[in-house]
Amino acid sequence: MAHEPADAAARLAVAIGRINRRIRPSADGLSLGLLSALSTVVRLGPLRPSELARIEGVAAPTATRAVAELESRGFVERRPDPADGRAFFVSATRAGEEAVLHARAERAARISRLLDALDDGERAAILDALSALEAAADSRDDLEESSRA
Repeated sequence: MAHEPADAAARLAVAIGRINRRIRPSADGLSLGLLSALSTVVRLGPLRPSELARIEGVAAPTATRAVAELESRGFVERRPDPADGRAFFVSATRAGEEAVLHARAERAARISRLLDALDDGERAAILDALSALEAAADSRDDLEESSRA
């Protein structure tokens, strides 16, 4: 029996949400928002806080608070913008890079345990769907714009 696209989308959203809650990292006591911001700085930095806000899809004051919190924990550092004395760039420290690596390893280990609990057919079905899921995750479809409408 074929599933309606809306039903499949709803089921996928619920499954992703439940899995995400089960695999949340506890690395360094970072919230998901802080870990996401730190991961972005590690991957794309150095960044201005305004760029971080845009990438993370949050308001500028939220990004500024995240930068301040990450800086107080020693995960990022500020460097002056040579072209604009009022602005600064945020870069990850070695401790920040290690926190991201630790969180990713922790999530991967938790996912591995979830996969180990499945039978061979279920595990194969998930592995077969990985390319499509990765493509969906990397899609640049502007979900933020449609959610604001």
